[in-house]
Amino acid sequence: MLRGDALQELVAVMDRLRSPGGCPWDAAQTHASLVPYVLEEAYEVAEAIECDDRAGMREELGDLLLQVVFHARVAQEDPDDPFDLDDVAQGIVAKLVRRHPHVFGADAAPDAAAVHVQWEQIKQAEKQRESVLDGIPRALGALARSQKVVARTRRAGLDDALAVGHLDASVAEPARGIGERLLALVIEAEAVGVDAETALRDAARRVETDVRRREPSRSDGA
Repeated sequence: MLRGDALQELVAVMDRLRSPGGCPWDAAQTHASLVPYVLEEAYEVAEAIECDDRAGMREELGDLLLQVVFHARVAQEDPDDPFDLDDVAQGIVAKLVRRHPHVFGADAAPDAAAVHVQWEQIKQAEKQRESVLDGIPRALGALARSQKVVARTRRAGLDDALAVGHLDASVAEPARGIGERLLALVIEAEAVGVDAETALRDAARRVETDVRRREPSRSDGA
């Protein structure tokens, strides 16, 4: 089998599942009904990476790829604005070329930080956004969304908005005070290059491991 043939085979299998005479469950799915699976598979990829599980990573990346192929197959059936996997691939190729002018054009970017700034500037111009915060998905969890807000604010040169003294963690309302302290930790993590989401997952994983170690074994009759 030639390189790339397996992807075409996956597209063909998905087409068979979705077509008349295929799988009733697959045929009934919509973009909206598949959203939970996209999120679940993305988190499972992240977990496999964090656990350094190479076999698991390969499997979970396959599951995530299936979601892309599945959505592209559903999109083919749209009567007003159909597109397929090739259209998706062509779109991301064009975007990568546009947003890497230091590679595919004459612009210069001396380091990764400059590349990041350049990427955001190009994206903001392309999408004609009024704010550097536009486009952050509202469906993101609070921690991940906070990280995005903090990172984009820094790249926009608006660091004053992130000054810890600017936050009021002493307010009487407990929920707001806790929120301010959590945000301060996100700001601290971003400043030293730590991904707060990953750090919190690692901490929670250590607690899970300790809890499981302390729990009585079921084999002991518990």
